[in-house]
Amino acid sequence: MAFAAVSTPFSLSSVSPTRRRSFRNVSAPRVISASLSPDVSPLLRAAHHTVDSYVKSGMVIGLGSGEASDMAIRYLGQQLRSGSLQSVVGVPMSARSASEAAKYGIPLEYFRDDFQIDFAFHDADAVEESTLIAVIGRRRSSQEADYILKQKSIVKAADEAVFLIKEEQYKASLEGSIPVLVQSLNWLAIAEEIDDLYLGDAEVWRRASVGDAGPLGGDFPIVTSDGHNILDVIFTTPIPSLANVAESLETIDGVVDHGLVIKTRRN
Repeated sequence: MAFAAVSTPFSLSSVSPTRRRSFRNVSAPRVISASLSPDVSPLLRAAHHTVDSYVKSGMVIGLGSGEASDMAIRYLGQQLRSGSLQSVVGVPMSARSASEAAKYGIPLEYFRDDFQIDFAFHDADAVEESTLIAVIGRRRSSQEADYILKQKSIVKAADEAVFLIKEEQYKASLEGSIPVLVQSLNWLAIAEEIDDLYLGDAEVWRRASVGDAGPLGGDFPIVTSDGHNILDVIFTTPIPSLANVAESLETIDGVVDHGLVIKTRRN
């Protein structure tokens, strides 16, 4: 399974091999559409580059969620309408990406565990430079929070994946929050165990559905469609290793999953 991170959407000419890792050979990137003027936003250029470089006719594509993913979905729809691409099927990662795809005429299938996905793109919140481990699921909207598991599953199921991020989101040492999905019935005990694990380095807040309601999530905490709460583990110091964080979280009883995506080669 291959993994790629388009980490410099500001200028596609600055996307160097060190900013895209792959576990197998991929075709050389195609030239960006000549219709793009030098004045277009860097994020739009990155979105077009992703479609031009990785999407081929007949593919099943995981359609990500976020500003850059919206741009890529719109461009993919335009390419299908023009005939430049044919027989592409999209697998949406959220209601937002499904709506965008439907608006721009992309045929859709909904994800199943046995789905073979050729390629996926998605907006990441941050990517660790040395490992290319991505953080997804930081607060955007309460509606998006319900799709963290689906987004992670689709990205990991894809043969190849691209995360669309800005330059400042690609760092050797990351800070900020990592979302953790937990069983809602005993969320407080799980939160206390996570808090003990990172004592002095992080705070643990239950995510509220409206505003910032304090560490306990107020009267209306987010409950996903699967019945999970979301804990935001907010690191107040640089995180030495996202891989170690993922490993330690997975040892805690009651943790369902987390927003760290680690792509490994499929056997």
